[in-house]
Amino acid sequence: MRSRRTMRSLALDPTLASSTEWHDRLTPTAPSHHPPNSDLTARTTTTPTCAAQPTRLDSFISSVPVPAILSSRRQRSRSKEPVPSPAHPPPPPRVFLPRMESDASSSPRRRSTSCYSDSGDSSCSEPFSECGSDDLSFTPGAAAAGIHRLLLSCASEASEDAISSLVAELESPSPSLDSLRRAAMELRLLAKHSPDNRVRIAAVGGVRPLVRLLSHADPLLQEHGVTALLNLSICDGNKAAIAAAGAVRPLVHALKSAASPAARENAACALLRLAQLDGATAAAVGRAGAVPLLVSLLEAGGARGKKDAATALYALCGGARENRQRAVEAGAVRPLLDLMADPESGMVDKAAYVLHSLVGSGEGRAAAVEEGGIPVLVEMVEAGTSRQKEIATLSLLQICDDNAAYRTMVAREGAIPPLVALSQSSSARPKLRAKAESLIEMLRQPRSPSLRARPAAAVVAAE
Repeated sequence: MRSRRTMRSLALDPTLASSTEWHDRLTPTAPSHHPPNSDLTARTTTTPTCAAQPTRLDSFISSVPVPAILSSRRQRSRSKEPVPSPAHPPPPPRVFLPRMESDASSSPRRRSTSCYSDSGDSSCSEPFSECGSDDLSFTPGAAAAGIHRLLLSCASEASEDAISSLVAELESPSPSLDSLRRAAMELRLLAKHSPDNRVRIAAVGGVRPLVRLLSHADPLLQEHGVTALLNLSICDGNKAAIAAAGAVRPLVHALKSAASPAARENAACALLRLAQLDGATAAAVGRAGAVPLLVSLLEAGGARGKKDAATALYALCGGARENRQRAVEAGAVRPLLDLMADPESGMVDKAAYVLHSLVGSGEGRAAAVEEGGIPVLVEMVEAGTSRQKEIATLSLLQICDDNAAYRTMVAREGAIPPLVALSQSSSARPKLRAKAESLIEMLRQPRSPSLRARPAAAVVAAE
């Protein structure tokens, strides 16, 4: 860790802070208003720069092989035409400690001991903690004085007068491009690092000028505007003001055509936060055309883009039923199943929860079956984490509800043995065991839809 004298010299001499590395080391960490597992917290927390010495546990983890072969079920589920390769290279494979599952360890078809969990830890309570936040980086050619000023704005609270002057720069009748960029970036940073600043920026009327930046021809200004609105939306009290300022359609436009991947990803996150406001806003986001764009990001985005798209789709589909049909029509089921069948994607939980939302409609159930979703879900019941077993069981209950043909397909796929093991597992929650028993009862009488449809619907509704 650097001494106070070194830190003080860096702050006083702007030439020493002209790189992303010095910015990352000097930028303070703001208190988070989200759970410890939050993606948002992870992306706004500075990573320690000192490297820890390897431990015996590190050596053991590095010796665990990464499974390279998908099971036969996953291979069958991928028999359709493959999804186009992502535009960005995938992240390196992650290595997980083997998990001991007493209710699935005896399965002869379980080929992998790697954990299905997105984080490698099934103890976390929510698959969707939050969407991403501002991940600011400086370009190598930035002026040292400007960087020095930005670092100071990160490190301190801003007065209402200082914020008002920045908003006034955005509203100036004939501003220069440099002054607009500087004001927008400072507002972006102030909103990133301080809850009080988020409130002050909205209070002095900073939301509408930032919304207008989304339509500016300059890509950097557009990115600053999108990300500043994202940072402001962290404060729940600002969401209504952002929606009222007409931000939905400009954000959808940025999601579609912004020049930088960061601007598109941050637009997806901002739309997610607005969708959390109420069902009407979620429906408005869907009507503005966000759902097909999010599905495209889910298919071809980078690692962060895929996670942000899945989180936004989950919020939109949960907030308005009409968005579920839009997601199915946009082809969301296929990429979701591909992510569920690939533990190394880090997206198993998120994709499974979005799929569960889609199979709540008849169109979603038909698409899931047509795209080979039953083998993927049965495999998850057999070899997934406790949370994945539960969401897969719920999805199978919805698929089998009032459809004898689908129940026959699930039974033939071999779902009953792992469901029996799950219903008898002492480590499973009582609710999960009850759901497994309901599905077993349904599968054992596949030709009697009317007798079993109501219990399944009741179990799913109770959840």
